[in-house]
Amino acid sequence: MIEKHIVLEDIDPVIFYGVNNTNMQMIKALFPKLRIVARGNVIKIMGDEEEMCAFEDAVTAMEKHCSIYNSLNEEVILDIVKGGHTKIEKSSEEAIVFSVTGKPIIPRSPNQLKLVKDFEKNDMIFAIGPAGSGKTYTAIALAVRALKNKEIKKIILSRPAVEAGEKLGFLPGDMKDKIDPYLQPLYDALQDMIPPAKLKEYMELNIIQIAPLAFMRGRTLNDAVVILDEAQNTTTQQIKMFLTRMGMNTKMIVTGDMTQIDLPSSQTSGLVQAMKILKGVKGISFIELNKKDIVRHKLVTRIVEAYEKFEEKEKERKQNLGPKDEKASSNKEQ
Repeated sequence: MIEKHIVLEDIDPVIFYGVNNTNMQMIKALFPKLRIVARGNVIKIMGDEEEMCAFEDAVTAMEKHCSIYNSLNEEVILDIVKGGHTKIEKSSEEAIVFSVTGKPIIPRSPNQLKLVKDFEKNDMIFAIGPAGSGKTYTAIALAVRALKNKEIKKIILSRPAVEAGEKLGFLPGDMKDKIDPYLQPLYDALQDMIPPAKLKEYMELNIIQIAPLAFMRGRTLNDAVVILDEAQNTTTQQIKMFLTRMGMNTKMIVTGDMTQIDLPSSQTSGLVQAMKILKGVKGISFIELNKKDIVRHKLVTRIVEAYEKFEEKEKERKQNLGPKDEKASSNKEQ
């Protein structure tokens, strides 16, 4: 009797084994001649060598399915063991990655699709658009896909730590505790795409790194997808520092919303300046998303439109007023 060990490396064992080990029980029933014991991410098998080879092939196929779709069920197990393959739906071919619930994450607008295609052709991408247009979510999905396909070794996500009208410096805790509120949207997207146990492991091993922009100085980022979110809140020096961190086999995605600049009025947005300077540079792509790309609640589109109209009226009003009239109007409002 031969004994072998199979280690489940790239997936969450909880998904592989199924709720209450239902998947594992079915696998054992399909290979009755083998003695199978599963502990943690290690499966120990004993029995006939030929039967063990068939089992290893089946487990490899199931592990691949699990890695791609973040799910495994009895129907898939049966297809693999009996037929040696699984059915691939049309939506699966269009998907960037699959969520933790097995739902395909696909580009939901022409500009999101352009972002996906430009990512394959260029090493640096600027994705500019309003709130809810899917720029950050799509960027993180592309990074997760590259990691799963072993095209890169790590994902690095960064944001400038600028408050949107609120002060968080008084919050208790160490540096990480103070910074985490700024980075929560990035955690939310990752939790949608990577099972909790695997995400925790990736973060402990620094395969996925989430850091404020200030921590990037002095680094050279190789074999990575690096995403700078909320780039409209970077200063001109910060964005230049970030863009020059790029190393070998690295892709960068810079996302931002020009209508949500939270910098003091005396400071120029680094993103605004970078877009002017880098236009036309080979290897850099610019995608401008708009309100038609918004994939949040339908009210978000209406809110964005209402603010656009208000800002246009304010601009017209200020143009019609002379400098003295504008000053008088400002004093009256105060």
